[in-house]
Amino acid sequence: MEIRLNESILKEAADWLAKRDPSLATILQKYGYPPLWDREPGFATLIYIILEQQVSLASAKAAFLRLQDHLGYITPVNFLKINDEDLFRIGFSRQKKTYSRGLAESVLKGDFVFESLPRMPNEALRTYMKSLKGVGDWTVDVYELMCLLRPDVLPKGDIALYESFRVLYALDTRPNYTFFEENTRHWRPWRSVGARMLWHFYLCERVKK
Repeated sequence: MEIRLNESILKEAADWLAKRDPSLATILQKYGYPPLWDREPGFATLIYIILEQQVSLASAKAAFLRLQDHLGYITPVNFLKINDEDLFRIGFSRQKKTYSRGLAESVLKGDFVFESLPRMPNEALRTYMKSLKGVGDWTVDVYELMCLLRPDVLPKGDIALYESFRVLYALDTRPNYTFFEENTRHWRPWRSVGARMLWHFYLCERVKK
């Protein structure tokens, strides 16, 4: 059975990575261990991740909090009771409204079962989740990394990760995923922890500015 990250394992893995990568060692020395950033698996969190697609973390969080205030408890049944006008007011775009309604309907029909995800190998899980409209690689990766706490996930299409990598490794341009993946293979089997360390660096540096 695959290891699930927890606070203790995350720290051990961060130490292991720091010994193998001087740039990650710099993050650890300067800013300490990254948070675990664990999230509750399920419908509400996947809605949150959909809200986070291609927008700032602050705006996604604000929209999610408005959704919580509106519904109290975020379930597929409750979500489908919200009219379009209220969803737009909460902060859903037309696309994200469509994606989220589709997710709620798939769950209620039994076409998508959250409880089956922890048992699926990574590639099977990716195919299954991407069968949902609006769920791409980044959304799958974040769900695996934060909800299922899998140890070796390298998120695809995450600008904050690419930018942190560019700064830390003194690259002239921001890397694409192929370059990023090829140059982080020495992080295996702890790429999820390496990603957390880059996010930690990105957020700490942004606060400094």
